[in-house]
Amino acid sequence: MFLSRRAVLKGSATAMVLGGVGLPFVARAQSAEFSYKYANNLPDSHPLNTRAKEMAAAIKAETDGRFDLQIFPNNQLGSDTDMLSQIRSGGIEFFTLSGLILSTLVSAASINGIGFAFPDYDTVWKAMDGDLGGYVRGEIGKAGLVVMDKIWDNGFRQTTSSSKPINGPEDFKGFKIRVPVSPLWTSMFKAFDAAPASINFSEVYSALQTKVVEGQENPLAIISTAKLYEVQKFCSLTNHMWDGFWFLANRRAWEAVPQDVRTIVAKHINAAAVNERDDVAKLNASLKEDLAGKGLVFNQPVVAPFREKLRAAGFYAEWKGKYGDQAWDLLEKAVGKLS
Repeated sequence: MFLSRRAVLKGSATAMVLGGVGLPFVARAQSAEFSYKYANNLPDSHPLNTRAKEMAAAIKAETDGRFDLQIFPNNQLGSDTDMLSQIRSGGIEFFTLSGLILSTLVSAASINGIGFAFPDYDTVWKAMDGDLGGYVRGEIGKAGLVVMDKIWDNGFRQTTSSSKPINGPEDFKGFKIRVPVSPLWTSMFKAFDAAPASINFSEVYSALQTKVVEGQENPLAIISTAKLYEVQKFCSLTNHMWDGFWFLANRRAWEAVPQDVRTIVAKHINAAAVNERDDVAKLNASLKEDLAGKGLVFNQPVVAPFREKLRAAGFYAEWKGKYGDQAWDLLEKAVGKLS
Protein backbone atom coordinates (compact mmCIF):
# COMPACT_ATOMS: atom_id res chain seq x y z
CA MET A 1 0.00 0.00 0.00
CA PHE A 2 1.41 3.41 -0.99
CA LEU A 3 0.58 5.69 1.92
CA SER A 4 2.27 9.12 2.10
CA ARG A 5 1.74 11.12 5.32
CA ARG A 6 2.89 14.73 5.75
CA ALA A 7 2.40 16.91 8.77
CA VAL A 8 0.29 19.93 7.97
CA LEU A 9 2.62 22.21 9.93
CA LYS A 10 5.60 20.95 7.97
CA GLY A 11 3.82 21.72 4.71
CA SER A 12 2.88 25.19 5.92
CA ALA A 13 6.43 25.88 7.00
CA THR A 14 7.76 24.76 3.63
CA ALA A 15 5.39 27.13 1.86
CA MET A 16 6.58 30.04 4.02
CA VAL A 17 10.27 29.28 3.50
CA LEU A 18 10.17 28.52 -0.22
CA GLY A 19 7.57 31.06 -1.36
CA GLY A 20 7.61 32.22 -4.98
CA VAL A 21 5.88 31.39 -8.22
CA GLY A 22 4.47 27.86 -8.40
CA LEU A 23 5.81 26.76 -5.04
CA PRO A 24 2.53 26.97 -3.08
CA PHE A 25 1.28 24.11 -5.31
CA VAL A 26 4.28 22.01 -4.25
CA ALA A 27 3.59 22.77 -0.61
CA ARG A 28 -0.05 21.68 -0.93
CA ALA A 29 0.99 18.42 -2.60
CA GLN A 30 3.45 17.76 0.22
CA SER A 31 0.80 18.37 2.85
CA ALA A 32 -1.39 15.49 1.63
CA GLU A 33 -1.87 12.93 4.38
CA PHE A 34 -3.02 10.35 1.83
CA SER A 35 -1.59 10.09 -1.68
CA TYR A 36 -3.42 7.22 -3.38
CA LYS A 37 -3.14 5.75 -6.87
CA TYR A 38 -6.18 5.15 -9.06
CA ALA A 39 -5.56 2.95 -12.12
CA ASN A 40 -7.77 2.11 -15.11
CA ASN A 41 -7.52 0.64 -18.61
CA LEU A 42 -9.14 3.44 -20.62
CA PRO A 43 -7.56 6.20 -22.75
CA ASP A 44 -6.96 9.54 -21.10
CA SER A 45 -9.63 11.12 -23.32
CA HIS A 46 -12.42 8.68 -22.33
CA PRO A 47 -15.26 10.22 -20.28
CA LEU A 48 -14.27 8.05 -17.33
CA ASN A 49 -10.89 9.76 -17.08
CA THR A 50 -12.29 13.20 -17.82
CA ARG A 51 -14.67 12.83 -14.88
CA ALA A 52 -11.96 11.21 -12.74
CA LYS A 53 -9.79 14.32 -13.11
CA GLU A 54 -12.68 16.54 -11.99
CA MET A 55 -13.35 14.13 -9.15
CA ALA A 56 -9.74 14.17 -7.95
CA ALA A 57 -9.67 17.97 -7.96
CA ALA A 58 -12.95 18.17 -6.03
CA ILE A 59 -11.73 15.67 -3.44
CA LYS A 60 -8.48 17.55 -2.94
CA ALA A 61 -10.32 20.86 -2.56
CA GLU A 62 -12.96 19.61 -0.11
CA THR A 63 -10.40 17.78 2.05
CA ASP A 64 -8.16 20.87 2.13
CA GLY A 65 -5.40 18.91 0.42
CA ARG A 66 -5.45 16.00 2.84
CA PHE A 67 -6.35 13.49 0.11
CA ASP A 68 -4.45 13.48 -3.20
CA LEU A 69 -5.79 11.06 -5.85
CA GLN A 70 -3.27 10.28 -8.58
CA ILE A 71 -4.75 8.93 -11.84
CA PHE A 72 -2.98 6.33 -14.00
CA PRO A 73 -5.04 5.70 -17.18
CA ASN A 74 -4.56 3.46 -20.21
CA ASN A 75 -3.06 0.41 -18.47
CA GLN A 76 -0.03 2.42 -17.33
CA LEU A 77 0.29 0.19 -14.27
CA GLY A 78 -0.31 -3.10 -16.07
CA SER A 79 -3.00 -5.26 -17.61
CA ASP A 80 -6.41 -5.76 -16.01
CA THR A 81 -5.17 -9.01 -14.47
CA ASP A 82 -2.03 -7.29 -13.14
CA MET A 83 -4.01 -4.43 -11.65
CA LEU A 84 -6.56 -6.74 -10.06
CA SER A 85 -3.66 -8.44 -8.31
CA GLN A 86 -2.26 -5.06 -7.27
CA ILE A 87 -5.54 -3.77 -5.84
CA ARG A 88 -5.80 -6.93 -3.75
CA SER A 89 -2.20 -6.67 -2.46
CA GLY A 90 -2.26 -2.91 -1.95
CA GLY A 91 0.15 -2.03 -4.76
CA ILE A 92 -2.55 0.37 -5.94
CA GLU A 93 -5.36 1.79 -3.85
CA PHE A 94 -8.15 2.27 -6.44
CA PHE A 95 -9.04 0.49 -9.68
CA THR A 96 -12.02 0.39 -12.05
CA LEU A 97 -12.69 -3.01 -13.59
CA SER A 98 -15.32 -4.57 -15.86
CA GLY A 99 -17.67 -6.91 -14.03
CA LEU A 100 -17.07 -9.49 -16.76
CA ILE A 101 -13.36 -9.58 -15.87
CA LEU A 102 -13.89 -9.21 -12.13
CA SER A 103 -15.92 -12.44 -12.36
CA THR A 104 -12.62 -14.38 -12.34
CA LEU A 105 -12.56 -13.42 -8.63
CA VAL A 106 -16.25 -12.77 -7.93
CA SER A 107 -18.43 -14.99 -10.10
CA ALA A 108 -21.59 -12.90 -9.56
CA ALA A 109 -19.92 -9.81 -11.05
CA SER A 110 -20.57 -10.93 -14.64
CA ILE A 111 -24.34 -11.27 -14.23
CA ASN A 112 -24.92 -7.87 -15.86
CA GLY A 113 -23.45 -9.36 -19.05
CA ILE A 114 -26.16 -11.99 -19.52
CA GLY A 115 -27.22 -11.98 -23.17
CA PHE A 116 -30.15 -9.72 -24.07
CA ALA A 117 -31.13 -9.25 -20.44
CA PHE A 118 -31.15 -5.44 -20.55
CA PRO A 119 -33.22 -3.79 -23.29
CA ASP A 120 -32.18 -0.23 -22.42
CA TYR A 121 -30.25 1.99 -20.01
CA ASP A 122 -33.25 2.69 -17.80
CA THR A 123 -33.41 -1.02 -17.02
CA VAL A 124 -29.64 -1.18 -16.47
CA TRP A 125 -29.62 1.59 -13.89
CA LYS A 126 -32.74 0.27 -12.16
CA ALA A 127 -30.93 -3.02 -11.63
CA MET A 128 -27.39 -1.86 -10.93
CA ASP A 129 -28.41 1.03 -8.64
CA GLY A 130 -30.95 -1.27 -7.02
CA ASP A 131 -31.06 -4.73 -5.51
CA LEU A 132 -28.97 -6.55 -8.14
CA GLY A 133 -26.11 -4.07 -7.85
CA GLY A 134 -26.37 -4.28 -4.07
CA TYR A 135 -26.08 -8.06 -4.22
CA VAL A 136 -23.01 -7.90 -6.48
CA ARG A 137 -21.36 -5.32 -4.23
CA GLY A 138 -21.96 -7.62 -1.28
CA GLU A 139 -20.21 -10.45 -3.12
CA ILE A 140 -17.29 -8.16 -3.99
CA GLY A 141 -17.02 -7.23 -0.33
CA LYS A 142 -16.76 -10.90 0.60
CA ALA A 143 -13.72 -11.12 -1.67
CA GLY A 144 -11.91 -8.58 0.51
CA LEU A 145 -12.34 -5.48 -1.64
CA VAL A 146 -14.24 -2.26 -1.01
CA VAL A 147 -16.56 -1.16 -3.84
CA MET A 148 -18.27 2.19 -4.37
CA ASP A 149 -22.06 2.38 -4.69
CA LYS A 150 -22.32 3.56 -8.31
CA ILE A 151 -21.09 1.51 -11.26
CA TRP A 152 -19.58 3.43 -14.20
CA ASP A 153 -20.71 2.87 -17.78
CA ASN A 154 -18.71 0.84 -20.29
CA GLY A 155 -21.60 0.46 -22.73
CA PHE A 156 -23.79 -1.89 -24.67
CA ARG A 157 -22.05 -4.18 -27.13
CA GLN A 158 -23.10 -4.13 -30.79
CA THR A 159 -22.59 -6.63 -33.63
CA THR A 160 -20.76 -5.74 -36.85
CA SER A 161 -20.51 -7.79 -40.01
CA SER A 162 -18.96 -7.73 -43.47
CA SER A 163 -21.60 -10.01 -44.95
CA LYS A 164 -25.08 -9.15 -43.66
CA PRO A 165 -27.01 -7.25 -40.99
CA ILE A 166 -28.20 -9.19 -37.95
CA ASN A 167 -31.96 -8.64 -37.89
CA GLY A 168 -32.97 -11.74 -35.92
CA PRO A 169 -31.46 -14.75 -34.15
CA GLU A 170 -31.61 -16.81 -37.35
CA ASP A 171 -28.98 -14.49 -38.86
CA PHE A 172 -26.46 -15.75 -36.30
CA LYS A 173 -26.72 -19.35 -37.58
CA GLY A 174 -23.28 -20.34 -38.92
CA PHE A 175 -22.08 -16.74 -38.47
CA LYS A 176 -18.32 -16.61 -37.87
CA ILE A 177 -17.91 -14.06 -35.09
CA ARG A 178 -14.92 -13.05 -33.03
CA VAL A 179 -15.49 -13.10 -29.26
CA PRO A 180 -13.24 -12.50 -26.22
CA VAL A 181 -11.97 -15.50 -24.32
CA SER A 182 -14.93 -15.91 -21.98
CA PRO A 183 -17.37 -18.76 -21.28
CA LEU A 184 -20.28 -16.29 -21.16
CA TRP A 185 -19.67 -15.04 -24.73
CA THR A 186 -18.94 -18.46 -26.19
CA SER A 187 -21.99 -19.99 -24.49
CA MET A 188 -24.32 -17.30 -25.81
CA PHE A 189 -23.22 -17.39 -29.43
CA LYS A 190 -23.22 -21.17 -29.50
CA ALA A 191 -26.82 -21.01 -28.30
CA PHE A 192 -27.54 -19.00 -31.46
CA ASP A 193 -25.84 -21.73 -33.56
CA ALA A 194 -23.14 -19.23 -34.50
CA ALA A 195 -19.47 -20.10 -34.89
CA PRO A 196 -17.70 -18.04 -32.19
CA ALA A 197 -13.92 -17.77 -32.44
CA SER A 198 -11.81 -16.53 -29.52
CA ILE A 199 -9.27 -14.09 -30.97
CA ASN A 200 -7.06 -11.58 -29.16
CA PHE A 201 -8.25 -8.03 -29.75
CA SER A 202 -4.92 -7.02 -31.29
CA GLU A 203 -5.67 -9.49 -34.10
CA VAL A 204 -9.32 -8.57 -34.68
CA TYR A 205 -8.76 -6.07 -37.51
CA SER A 206 -6.64 -8.48 -39.56
CA ALA A 207 -9.02 -11.38 -38.85
CA LEU A 208 -11.91 -9.31 -40.22
CA GLN A 209 -9.85 -8.04 -43.14
CA THR A 210 -8.81 -11.54 -44.23
CA LYS A 211 -12.32 -12.95 -43.59
CA VAL A 212 -11.12 -15.39 -40.93
CA VAL A 213 -14.31 -14.19 -39.24
CA GLU A 214 -17.27 -12.31 -40.68
CA GLY A 215 -17.99 -10.15 -37.70
CA GLN A 216 -17.27 -9.09 -34.15
CA GLU A 217 -19.01 -7.38 -31.23
CA ASN A 218 -17.96 -4.36 -29.18
CA PRO A 219 -19.24 -1.00 -27.92
CA LEU A 220 -19.39 1.77 -30.55
CA ALA A 221 -16.39 3.54 -29.03
CA ILE A 222 -14.18 0.51 -29.71
CA ILE A 223 -15.59 0.06 -33.22
CA SER A 224 -14.63 3.67 -33.88
CA THR A 225 -11.18 3.85 -32.27
CA ALA A 226 -10.08 0.50 -33.74
CA LYS A 227 -11.34 1.61 -37.19
CA LEU A 228 -13.29 -1.60 -37.61
CA TYR A 229 -15.64 0.27 -39.95
CA GLU A 230 -12.89 -0.05 -42.56
CA VAL A 231 -13.35 -3.83 -42.68
CA GLN A 232 -17.03 -4.10 -41.73
CA LYS A 233 -20.14 -2.98 -43.62
CA PHE A 234 -23.03 -3.47 -41.19
CA CYS A 235 -23.57 -2.55 -37.54
CA SER A 236 -26.57 -4.13 -35.85
CA LEU A 237 -27.52 -2.38 -32.61
CA THR A 238 -28.14 -5.66 -30.85
CA ASN A 239 -27.33 -4.30 -27.37
CA HIS A 240 -26.72 -7.96 -26.55
CA MET A 241 -24.57 -7.33 -23.49
CA TRP A 242 -24.11 -4.39 -21.14
CA ASP A 243 -21.03 -3.94 -19.04
CA GLY A 244 -19.83 -1.39 -16.53
CA PHE A 245 -16.82 -0.62 -14.36
CA TRP A 246 -16.91 -1.17 -10.62
CA PHE A 247 -14.81 1.35 -8.68
CA LEU A 248 -12.76 -0.79 -6.31
CA ALA A 249 -10.59 0.07 -3.32
CA ASN A 250 -8.01 -1.85 -1.34
CA ARG A 251 -9.64 -2.48 2.03
CA ARG A 252 -6.57 -1.78 4.19
CA ALA A 253 -5.85 1.48 2.38
CA TRP A 254 -9.49 2.58 2.54
CA GLU A 255 -9.85 1.84 6.23
CA ALA A 256 -6.65 3.79 6.97
CA VAL A 257 -8.45 6.96 5.88
CA PRO A 258 -10.49 8.80 8.56
CA GLN A 259 -14.25 8.43 8.20
CA ASP A 260 -14.85 12.12 7.44
CA VAL A 261 -12.39 11.99 4.53
CA ARG A 262 -13.80 8.67 3.30
CA THR A 263 -17.25 10.22 3.14
CA ILE A 264 -15.98 13.04 0.93
CA VAL A 265 -14.01 10.69 -1.34
CA ALA A 266 -16.93 8.30 -1.82
CA LYS A 267 -19.36 11.16 -2.47
CA HIS A 268 -17.27 12.57 -5.31
CA ILE A 269 -16.48 9.16 -6.83
CA ASN A 270 -20.17 8.24 -6.97
CA ALA A 271 -21.17 11.65 -8.36
CA ALA A 272 -18.51 11.33 -11.07
CA ALA A 273 -19.88 7.90 -12.01
CA VAL A 274 -23.35 9.33 -12.61
CA ASN A 275 -21.91 12.17 -14.71
CA GLU A 276 -19.83 9.70 -16.75
CA ARG A 277 -22.98 7.75 -17.58
CA ASP A 278 -24.48 10.85 -19.21
CA ASP A 279 -21.23 11.51 -21.06
CA VAL A 280 -21.14 8.00 -22.53
CA ALA A 281 -24.78 8.25 -23.67
CA LYS A 282 -23.99 11.47 -25.55
CA LEU A 283 -20.81 9.96 -26.97
CA ASN A 284 -22.69 6.94 -28.30
CA ALA A 285 -25.20 9.17 -30.07
CA SER A 286 -22.46 11.15 -31.79
CA LEU A 287 -20.47 8.02 -32.65
CA LYS A 288 -23.42 6.46 -34.46
CA GLU A 289 -23.70 9.52 -36.69
CA ASP A 290 -19.93 9.61 -37.23
CA LEU A 291 -19.69 5.91 -38.11
CA ALA A 292 -22.67 6.15 -40.45
CA GLY A 293 -20.82 8.96 -42.23
CA LYS A 294 -17.91 6.57 -42.72
CA GLY A 295 -20.12 4.04 -44.47
CA LEU A 296 -21.29 1.76 -41.68
CA VAL A 297 -24.93 0.74 -42.22
CA PHE A 298 -26.97 0.60 -39.00
CA ASN A 299 -30.07 -1.41 -38.13
CA GLN A 300 -32.02 -1.89 -34.89
CA PRO A 301 -33.22 -5.48 -34.28
CA VAL A 302 -36.10 -6.36 -31.95
CA VAL A 303 -34.86 -7.95 -28.72
CA ALA A 304 -37.67 -10.44 -27.95
CA PRO A 305 -36.80 -13.10 -30.58
CA PHE A 306 -33.19 -13.24 -29.35
CA ARG A 307 -34.36 -13.82 -25.80
CA GLU A 308 -36.73 -16.56 -26.97
CA LYS A 309 -33.92 -18.32 -28.83
CA LEU A 310 -31.63 -18.24 -25.79
CA ARG A 311 -34.42 -19.51 -23.56
CA ALA A 312 -35.21 -22.39 -25.91
CA ALA A 313 -31.52 -23.30 -26.17
CA GLY A 314 -31.22 -23.58 -22.38
CA PHE A 315 -28.78 -20.65 -22.09
CA TYR A 316 -30.65 -18.86 -19.32
CA ALA A 317 -31.28 -22.07 -17.38
CA GLU A 318 -27.57 -22.92 -17.55
CA TRP A 319 -26.44 -19.56 -16.20
CA LYS A 320 -29.17 -19.43 -13.58
CA GLY A 321 -27.64 -22.62 -12.23
CA LYS A 322 -24.19 -21.02 -12.16
CA TYR A 323 -25.24 -17.76 -10.48
CA GLY A 324 -27.75 -19.29 -8.08
CA ASP A 325 -31.41 -18.55 -7.43
CA GLN A 326 -30.89 -15.41 -5.34
CA ALA A 327 -28.82 -13.53 -7.94
CA TRP A 328 -31.02 -14.71 -10.80
CA ASP A 329 -34.22 -13.66 -9.04
CA LEU A 330 -32.80 -10.16 -8.54
CA LEU A 331 -31.87 -9.98 -12.24
CA GLU A 332 -35.35 -11.04 -13.32
CA LYS A 333 -36.90 -8.58 -10.86
CA ALA A 334 -35.33 -5.80 -12.95
CA VAL A 335 -35.51 -7.17 -16.50
CA GLY A 336 -38.47 -9.55 -16.46
CA LYS A 337 -38.65 -13.32 -16.80
CA LEU A 338 -35.71 -14.87 -18.67
CA SER A 339 -35.47 -18.54 -17.76
